[in-house]
Amino acid sequence: MPASPEIDAPVAFADPAYREAVVDLLGVIAYGEISAFERLAEDAKLAPTLEDKLALASMAAAELHKVQALRDRITELGADPFAAMAPFRSAIDLFHAHTAPADWSEGLVKAYVGDGLANDFYREIAAYLDHDTRDLVVSSVDTESNSAFVVEAVREAIAADPRLAGRLALWGRRLMGEALIQAQQVAADRDALTALLAGGIDRPGLDLAAIGRMFTRLTDRHGERMAELGLAS
Repeated sequence: MPASPEIDAPVAFADPAYREAVVDLLGVIAYGEISAFERLAEDAKLAPTLEDKLALASMAAAELHKVQALRDRITELGADPFAAMAPFRSAIDLFHAHTAPADWSEGLVKAYVGDGLANDFYREIAAYLDHDTRDLVVSSVDTESNSAFVVEAVREAIAADPRLAGRLALWGRRLMGEALIQAQQVAADRDALTALLAGGIDRPGLDLAAIGRMFTRLTDRHGERMAELGLAS
């Protein structure tokens, strides 16, 4: 991730376009957390043991817990949190409809790789925000505390059935493709988010070369996560 530039919050929020973009960003993250809660709670039904069921349910609860801070910040910015989330329901719901896991192992890979890719993207954007908003975004997409459980569970499943590795590797690649499609759709539909990435008079932004480097970092991190699971990217 690039070094975070210092952005003066009062100056930034004096720009209505910046305020709109931040509301959009917090809205998409908040709905993403709600959607992740619903999906993880549903996937917990596939858990082979009670210990696994509780672990995934705890991950779901953690996602829901993060929503309140995002709602509060959107309200502070003078917007309706639910109206801010609404434009993103279709794209996020469609992503989850296209990537419904067939079994427990696919659900774990999606929770780790699919959600990880989205969270990496939001961290990249956060580097171009004012300090307070950046900290909120980074804390909202932090899922590292769940990593050990998922990595161990997937590796154990592959050790028990080595043939599973090939199918899960293909699944991981599909998740990345679908996630990139979703990100492009969200950006295309929301002019404020596109303008945020482009920057402004008092704010740095991304040119085409920087966008290319960002997607290289996202791809590299995806490969690292797949390797951590014992899968080829």
